[in-house]
Amino acid sequence: MALATDESVRELPEMTPMGNPLDWSWLRGSRAEWGMKPTPGRRGLTMMDIATGAYGEVLDDPPYRSMAPRGADIDEETPDMGYILNHKSQVWADNVIELYEEAVARQWSSTRDIPWNELQELPSDIEHAMCQLCTVLTEIEMIATDLPAKWMWRMNHHFLEAKMFLATQIMDEARHSDVFRKRALANGGGLLLSRSEPESLLRSILEAKTYTQASALLHLLGEGFILDVFRQGELIAPTHVEKKIFRLSMQDEARHVAYGTMHIRQAIAGDPDVADEIHEALDHGEQFLIEFGTSPVLSSALAMLLGGGSEHIEDKGFPMQSLLATKIFTSYLARCERAGLNRIDRTDLPLELLGIDIDAFDRTGA
Repeated sequence: MALATDESVRELPEMTPMGNPLDWSWLRGSRAEWGMKPTPGRRGLTMMDIATGAYGEVLDDPPYRSMAPRGADIDEETPDMGYILNHKSQVWADNVIELYEEAVARQWSSTRDIPWNELQELPSDIEHAMCQLCTVLTEIEMIATDLPAKWMWRMNHHFLEAKMFLATQIMDEARHSDVFRKRALANGGGLLLSRSEPESLLRSILEAKTYTQASALLHLLGEGFILDVFRQGELIAPTHVEKKIFRLSMQDEARHVAYGTMHIRQAIAGDPDVADEIHEALDHGEQFLIEFGTSPVLSSALAMLLGGGSEHIEDKGFPMQSLLATKIFTSYLARCERAGLNRIDRTDLPLELLGIDIDAFDRTGA
């Protein structure tokens, strides 16, 4: 693709009819990559396909703090936007571009994709328990929209793909709050009890001192907990309608957790001192999660659903609830390990009471 010559550019008008100056230098192209044409893959033209040359070069410390697109010819006089997250390890994860593309491809609608007209009348105790669980989920899901929104505008625009992925997370979590609110109302039930226990955990996430601390609390701890609840929810859902709600929500949640786990790992690799800050945040967050996970309202609703009704709370519901707790916290500690954090030797979680096999962990992380 040919570029304009200096002579052809000089022949163009220098002013508009209103007397405003014109700049035709873009006709010459601004980078050596001009003419590089990406090849669409099987899925179409993805962000991975166009990450070529300077366009795909994500610097550790970008020289600009503006919203100018990475790879453009940036004006030296471009104003500083005041970003505070300007180092790659503060926001990046090597899986973030693929996770963004997956998020875009797997968007779903709580309006169209859930067969609401196929909801069946349930026994009163099961309907109440489902409505109570949905009330809790409606309350807590929005934290995963508020938290990214708090930090995204502080991230250097050079890390565009990370911001784009977090934008999909905001949409995902808004949809989760939407779908669980709808389920609480759709079968003739309603929103039930909101109690104080979740709020301490939510506030600790929102008030984290750094984005990486916030990500650890949200992705490793909070969303990891909910991911396991969703997995169990699909298994114990009373109808195929709830199964689909939990399954679709679970695929979204898994992306968020995958980003957070990789981000924490890369943050520690970029600055090992960050590990101590994350541990400090998780020390407090784990206690809030125990408080939330054992709250009387959530515990009773889960026991009812796990038992399949009020007649089997004690012989089935409570044992399954104990197994779920073991799974939740084993998964959490394994995520920490994958992220480069050894929580086994630091946590105050009652590991023996939770039935966690500490020998299953290598305990070599920071």
